[in-house]
Amino acid sequence: MMHDPIYKRRKQAVLTELLADYPVVAITGARQVGKTTLARQIAEEKKKEALYLDLESPRDVSRLQEPELFFEQNEDKLIVLDEIQHRPDLFPVLRSVIDRNRKNGRFLVLGSASPSLIKKTTESLAGRIAYEELYPFSFYETGGQEQLERLWFRGGFPRAYLSRSQKAAMRWLSDFLFTYVERDLPVLGLNTDFEKLRMFMILTAQQQGTHMNQETLGRSLGVSRSTISRYLYYLEHAYIIRLLQPWSVNVRKRLVKAPKVYVRDSGFFHSLMDINSYSELQGHIAVGGSWEGFVVEQTMSVLPDQCKLCFYRTHHGAEADMVLIRKSKPVACADAKRSLSPKLEKGFLNVMEDNKTPNNFLIIPVEEDYPVHKQVQVTGLQKWLEFVKSQA
Repeated sequence: MMHDPIYKRRKQAVLTELLADYPVVAITGARQVGKTTLARQIAEEKKKEALYLDLESPRDVSRLQEPELFFEQNEDKLIVLDEIQHRPDLFPVLRSVIDRNRKNGRFLVLGSASPSLIKKTTESLAGRIAYEELYPFSFYETGGQEQLERLWFRGGFPRAYLSRSQKAAMRWLSDFLFTYVERDLPVLGLNTDFEKLRMFMILTAQQQGTHMNQETLGRSLGVSRSTISRYLYYLEHAYIIRLLQPWSVNVRKRLVKAPKVYVRDSGFFHSLMDINSYSELQGHIAVGGSWEGFVVEQTMSVLPDQCKLCFYRTHHGAEADMVLIRKSKPVACADAKRSLSPKLEKGFLNVMEDNKTPNNFLIIPVEEDYPVHKQVQVTGLQKWLEFVKSQA
């Protein structure tokens, strides 16, 4: 049974507040993550007449033949512009219209690409726009521990998570990735050999949670290192992969400085790895990387603004999957451990010592809470996420 909170996205209250403070609010995030549904809910909640324009629809695009006139004639409405990356030329028009009537809450724009990929956004609307990323369904939005197995395996994209069966979920994920590579990335500016790009995504999944060697990967695909860098750039800014950066303030240690790469959504990861059921996942060599990537992404979904998440690894092998940084100070180290009886490794203790972190965790897929060391707690995902949120 689905839980009511799934239909109330955690970002809704934040976005409503931003609309009270800015003329334009942008909801960014991957395609099909639920931006349109959320925009409609916000308009309904505000009890304000809204105009919804899908910039992939020829019919809606035709209404914007004279965009400045259209916006001015509807200045009393909330105008929702969906898939704004198709029309970056609208940003200067928005600026002009806003500067003549700087009223907050006029525009809600939705985009399946980061602001830096839609380059004209920042320069045209600086000081007039606020950005908020919408993540896939999260641990809290889906009912917590009770739905953890489903969320971990299917991922948080609504169409996959809510599918009637695991088979249907995996079919949707596979179709999505295929059409995304073939149709959406070219719109964002990546024109390439799409067969090689699909293979690159599979190889990226195989390296989940590791430090990617771009030269080796380029040789295996028969492309240059600069091409691999382009793939990474576009996939990162289209919310498909995450490059987790190292924490390297400790200058006395020789630290690994290359980022770790993750396929962000666990459902996409399982699709790329051709893992077709939860039981198959539990026996698969990739289960550890899957759990690690899932925990990283759930952590990012609740990360307070004054915090950042990094990893830490020395050249001698001491490593922590995650180091939580608050106001430039490490406050916690954490490892994601798929085992229900995790072992505390010496390298993790070394990372704790290097960073002097007062709170340290081994995060497992069940609800547990017990010490394995005077400064290390074994815990479930919920208690870890509550700790992260408490750093706000």
